[in-house]
Amino acid sequence: MQQDVYVSITGLQVRRVWHIPSFWSIAMKSMVQARNAPGNISADARNINGVHHTLSVWTNKDAMRAYLTTGPHLEAMRLFPSIATGKVVGYQTNRIPDWSEINAIWRDHGRNV
Repeated sequence: MQQDVYVSITGLQVRRVWHIPSFWSIAMKSMVQARNAPGNISADARNINGVHHTLSVWTNKDAMRAYLTTGPHLEAMRLFPSIATGKVVGYQTNRIPDWSEINAIWRDHGRNV
């Protein structure tokens, strides 16, 4: 990849088993929103070692922030502190990380949310 993009990685763990339906409901809505958001290049999710990770790639940080603060994702940010714990990391790069790298990047550079 030649041009810089903004990469966002999240990793969340559900606090209690009874929070799972709420978690998945809002997570699915947020993923649909991300994939359809202006400036989104890609968005995907995987479970790695019991942590629900997302990897989204954006044309720039402003596009990611516009998504972050509207619609289902805004609802998710309000709800998640009561049902999940985790970390997020975002950075500008000219190389999209592979899924094999996601957990280490998240673990080493993520900030608690």
